[in-house]
Amino acid sequence: MANIKSQIKRNRQNETRRQRNRAVTTELKTRSKNVETAIEAGEGSEEAYRLAQKRLDMAVSNGVMHKNTAARRKARLARKVNEAN
Repeated sequence: MANIKSQIKRNRQNETRRQRNRAVTTELKTRSKNVETAIEAGEGSEEAYRLAQKRLDMAVSNGVMHKNTAARRKARLARKVNEAN
């Protein structure tokens, strides 16, 4: 346990950010899984991909994910959607 005031505050901030980032990454996994299930079902994969793409871009703008990581994930999802059609 930290004794320094600034470190106590930093620990609080880190925990808040960790929980926020964790929620965002969990949602990203869910959106990606929704795209794959839509592809398997054969319907609505473009709409699911659009929502996943939007969330990936939001994660980049919030600093949760690096932009190249998001671009790679979007490209992989787009390839799967295009192959299904």
